[in-house]
Amino acid sequence: MALIFLNGGAMRGEPLHHLLDGAPLVTATTTAPKYRFYSVGGQCPALVPVAHGGAPVSGEVYDVPLDALRDRVLPAEPPELELGVIELADGSSAFAMLLRRPQTSHVQLRDITEIGDWRAYRAGAEAA
Repeated sequence: MALIFLNGGAMRGEPLHHLLDGAPLVTATTTAPKYRFYSVGGQCPALVPVAHGGAPVSGEVYDVPLDALRDRVLPAEPPELELGVIELADGSSAFAMLLRRPQTSHVQLRDITEIGDWRAYRAGAEAA
């Protein structure tokens, strides 16, 4: 089993949640304030580690079997993202999807760090 921090389409109630294959929710939490948060083409969120100017980002931690991570979760991620390890608010570590460096596409990035929550960002974008 692997702990993975999810902050987009695989969270509870979101369209990709089924990819977790019943993996248990460990906790709803935030990252440590060491990340910038981006909307990738308006389709998915991405974290970017930074030395300064980061903020906590909301998400959910799941205990996902490595087979499900390999066979279901990772293949559903867009090419702009890659698997990395982040620090959570309590100082522990978890896998998460990070913006691929160097960037491999020219998709539009929008900094949504001040919002810090993918659902809140999408709700605001839909209301606009």
